Amino acid sequence: MANNQGPQGNHDPAGSTQMFRAFVDDAPQSRQAAAAASSGPRIGLIVGVVVAVAVVAAVAWLALA
Repeated sequence: MANNQGPQGNHDPAGSTQMFRAFVDDAPQSRQAAAAASSGPRIGLIVGVVVAVAVVAAVAWLALA
């Protein structure tokens, strides 16, 4: 992080170019991570509902058999 020189060797005293490139390079990855995180609870909810229906069906089947 102490190296503030770009690939051409131009000195950037504020490091703003380097920070901007890090932000641009990181943005698509964080969007993908957010999409994966938001689909996680939804999948868990669907699996939970399926398991609950299966348990209720099994209990009903055993009670009526």
